Amino acid sequence: MTTDAAREASASHTLIRRSELTCPGHSLKMMSRAAQSAADQVMFDLEDACAVSQKEGARKAVIEALTTLDFGQKIRAFRPNGANTRFFYRDIIEVVETAGRFVDCVVLPKVNGPEDIIFADRLLTQIELNMGYPVGRIMLEALIETAEAVLHAEEIAKASPRLSGLAFGLVDFAGDIGAKETGAEQFFYYNFAKAKTLTAARAAGITAVDGVTLAIRDLEACRRDAEMASRMGFDGKWAVYPPQVEVINEAFTPSAQEIARAQRIVDAYASADVEQGIGALVIDDEMVDAASLKVEEKRLAIARRAGLLS
Repeated sequence: MTTDAAREASASHTLIRRSELTCPGHSLKMMSRAAQSAADQVMFDLEDACAVSQKEGARKAVIEALTTLDFGQKIRAFRPNGANTRFFYRDIIEVVETAGRFVDCVVLPKVNGPEDIIFADRLLTQIELNMGYPVGRIMLEALIETAEAVLHAEEIAKASPRLSGLAFGLVDFAGDIGAKETGAEQFFYYNFAKAKTLTAARAAGITAVDGVTLAIRDLEACRRDAEMASRMGFDGKWAVYPPQVEVINEAFTPSAQEIARAQRIVDAYASADVEQGIGALVIDDEMVDAASLKVEEKRLAIARRAGLLS
C-alpha cells in the first residue's frame, strides 16, 4: 500500500494524537527532525515560534518542509497566526494553495468563539474549490487558550465538521487570566479549564490534547504531566522538545494487560452480538456495552499505531 493510500485508509479509523510535536516554521532543520520523530502529529508554527520579522519568510520554509519531507503516517499540520492578525489569511492562502495536498490539519490559535472556526472553514473551502482539492479533507484543530475560549468551548467544538480536536493552551491561558502557575500544580489551578476543554471535545466526538511542559529538559516533569493528563482523559499532549515525545507516547499508550483485556472485550462483544443477539454482557464482573466498547476499540487503535498489535 502506498503512503497516500495508507493515509486514506487510516483516515477512516480513530484519530490518534498521543503526541503533537511543534517546532518553529522558519527552521527547516527543526522541521526535518520533527518529521523523523515518533510524534503522532507534527505542527510547523508560524505564530508564537516566529518573530514578526520572520513570519512572512517562514511560510516558504513551511511549504518546503511539507512538500519535501517524509512524514510516514504522521498527521501533518501547521499553525497560522491568529485570525485577528494581519498575517492569518496570507498564511492560509500561501501554504494551502501551494502545499495543500500535503496538509492534513490547520491548528488555529487564539480561537475565542465558533465564528473563528467558521471563518477558517470557509476560507479553506474556497481554496479547495479553487485548487481542485477534495473539499473538507483538511482538518482543523482549535487551541483553547483564553478565558473566552473556555467559556465557549462547547460551541467551538461543534462549529464545523472539519474540527477534529481541541488543545488546551496552558501558557496563553495562564497569561490571559493573570495566573502564575505553569508547572507541577497546573492540574489543580486549571482543573476547570482543562475539564471544560476535555468535556466539550468529548461531547463533540473529537480529540482532546493537553498543553506543554515548559521544563523541556526535565523529562520526569513531562512524564508527570502526561500521566496526569492521561488519567484525566486527554488523548495526548503537546511536545516542544523532541525527547519529550517518547515520554508522552508512553503515557498515552495502553499497557500489555490493557491491550489484552481490550481485545478480549471486543472479541466477546462481537461474539455475543452474532451468537446471542445481545448488546450488553458481563466480563470480569463489569458490564460491557456499546459505550464501553468504544473505549476498548480506541485502546486497540492506539496499540496498532504504536506497533504493539497487528
